[in-house]
Amino acid sequence: MNRVLSALVLSGGVALVTGAPCSVLAGAPIPEAGGAPMQTIAPVVSRVTPGVVGISVRGRVREDNPLFQDPLFRRFFNLQQGPIERETQATGSGVIVDAREGYVLTNAHVVENATSIEVTTKDNRQFKARLVGRDPGTDIAVLQISGGNLTAVPIGDSAHLQVGDFVLAVGNPFGLGQTVTSGIVSALGRSPGIEGYEDFIQTDASINPGNSGGPLVDLQGRIIGINTAIVAPSGGNVGIGFAVPINMARQVMEQLISGGEVKRGHIGVAIQDLTPDIAQALGTTYTQGAVIARVEAGSPAERAGLRTNDLVIAVNGTPIHNGVELRNRVGLSKIGDSVELTVVRGGSERTVDVRIDQMAAQRARVKQR
Repeated sequence: MNRVLSALVLSGGVALVTGAPCSVLAGAPIPEAGGAPMQTIAPVVSRVTPGVVGISVRGRVREDNPLFQDPLFRRFFNLQQGPIERETQATGSGVIVDAREGYVLTNAHVVENATSIEVTTKDNRQFKARLVGRDPGTDIAVLQISGGNLTAVPIGDSAHLQVGDFVLAVGNPFGLGQTVTSGIVSALGRSPGIEGYEDFIQTDASINPGNSGGPLVDLQGRIIGINTAIVAPSGGNVGIGFAVPINMARQVMEQLISGGEVKRGHIGVAIQDLTPDIAQALGTTYTQGAVIARVEAGSPAERAGLRTNDLVIAVNGTPIHNGVELRNRVGLSKIGDSVELTVVRGGSERTVDVRIDQMAAQRARVKQR
């Protein structure tokens, strides 16, 4: 299943413990010939595909009946204006990340408005799936299925990706069935304005409607992204696809599994990207970072001593390039944790520890329950 926006198409309790063994991990080592890897990616495909699933969704949506916009129609049939319900069907992809517990990672938009969800494995077994939780802000959702002999695909580390790395995309494009395509990482840190929290991997591996929620994997058969969107002026693949980095997806997944929702963190600042004009106004030679435009009174940022016009250049020692990266790092951090911000003020660097607080809107919802 895919959503279209402008020229973009969105391709259709217990935290997981890093390094903990799953019940089954697919595949065998990549074969060698004369000490060199064989010129085929078939061994990687055999390692991954048993853990990739097709997802079928039935749902209901409420929408206005266009006939009700005609006053003569309403008067003639004596009907009251109001929304109507209609049934929807959609398909997408997913990947099993924990065979023992049956957790399946996919896109939030794949299971939007779902009343029933069915998962089909490569060996054509079908399972009714339970929606554990979904997070539209990152377009990540977690499902759970019950069954034996499931195969999980190991989770990699998207922080180590480089432009030019070879990748494979696996999914269910156009409902045709499991399909594998290959390409490279074309760019990192893309933010095309699709979701609220973005740090997309861009790839030229063919991704089409129905690939939503399927994995982007490296040549070791590890998940490094969840395929989400494509640039598609004509509705099909043109070699520009986007995937949610697995490190971001994993953070969201762990919160969904433990509590059914993602609790957004904040520190109480308004931020903007460092542009050449702003850098000149601040008198700094830095070219990347996030500028604090405003500090909220009584916020964690104010208590930590942050000020307007501070330039944040790193979070926990990792450089950031813009305001989106700072927002992502803070928004997906655990409530109550502290982050170390590297800040440039008056031409000198300093580190500031700031405690992550829960966003006010979410605190209000918790109090109403």
